[in-house]
Amino acid sequence: MAAELVVATTDLAMIQAQQAGMKAIGAGLAVGLTGIGTGVAEMGIGAAAVGAIAENKDFFGLGLLFTVIPETIVIFGLVVGLLLLFL
Repeated sequence: MAAELVVATTDLAMIQAQQAGMKAIGAGLAVGLTGIGTGVAEMGIGAAAVGAIAENKDFFGLGLLFTVIPETIVIFGLVVGLLLLFL
């Protein structure tokens, strides 16, 4: 009887450890993939913004705004990752 209780407790601990690992993998994927997507988006936006600013200095604010907008996607990924870890 005691041996069965030890096996059941060990199985439960192993299942909980696997669930915690899957949460960590999901959180890492959420943050990592949004970071990669943002980098790809900013690659084109940044090049176009620098070109526009080189031609006309008045486009600085607009170029800065367009460069910052994709970075909010990483913040959303970070929020999702934190929700996965702590809820």
